[in-house]
Amino acid sequence: MNSYSDKIARVRQLLQEADAVMIGAGAGLSTAAGYVYSGERFEKFFADFGAKYGFRDMYSGGFYPYKTPEEKWAFWSRYIYINRYQPIPKDTYEKLLRLVQNKDYFVITTNVDHCFQRAGFDKKRLFYTQGDYGLFQCSEPCHQQTYDNEETVKAMFAQQKNMRVPTELVPHCPVCGKPMAMNLRADDTFVQDEGWYVAYQQYEDFLRRHEGLKTVYLELGVGYNTPVIIKYPFWQRTAENTNAAYICVNLGEADAPSEIRNRSVCIDGDIDSVLTDLLA
Repeated sequence: MNSYSDKIARVRQLLQEADAVMIGAGAGLSTAAGYVYSGERFEKFFADFGAKYGFRDMYSGGFYPYKTPEEKWAFWSRYIYINRYQPIPKDTYEKLLRLVQNKDYFVITTNVDHCFQRAGFDKKRLFYTQGDYGLFQCSEPCHQQTYDNEETVKAMFAQQKNMRVPTELVPHCPVCGKPMAMNLRADDTFVQDEGWYVAYQQYEDFLRRHEGLKTVYLELGVGYNTPVIIKYPFWQRTAENTNAAYICVNLGEADAPSEIRNRSVCIDGDIDSVLTDLLA
């Protein structure tokens, strides 16, 4: 299978014949859907921050040591608003849903932009391992609970001036009064709340129910930043189940180990274009 068209045909066949589809999604999927954090999109939304603080992409802005919480939350509210609450730039996730909606599927993802649920995927079939832009948690944390931030973020976005939010909008923990933080896995303060554990159990149950069956491990846009969450487990489970197949679609990083290469399809290309072709 050297030609692109042969690979597309093989992926279609594998998906059609599969008993289950296990989707693993990384940052490359959201990039394909239009979530670019530098260049034109950065200049459109963060030119003022770039000029003042010297960073040239949104990711760097998230680590900048702002002097005041008002400045910090001006950046973060804008960041969350455009990447979590504005419409998804492209219909990439909707294409993926159309591809698997009639199959027994489950999704594990390191993405925190909530695109799967926003695109219509069943919430009970999703496991967000690394958090959600739409949730706050205590920065300590003094307790293992998260809080929906939509109302607060939209207020901070609408009312910020000169790259500062009103002091009264700066979020604090309702239990201990300490500053709130984003529910994003960066260190050992990350809160795994009740919903996280429910999703983890649903993920484990899905894997257990399909042991030995025709399972397609469909990996989309997963790099090597955290390969132990999706990539390595997908390789291992494909190797252990001779009825399984591994599909990797990634721009610049599409490969499979020699042990499972005869049951793998690797496509080095833009995920959005590949999904379009699979649906054609």
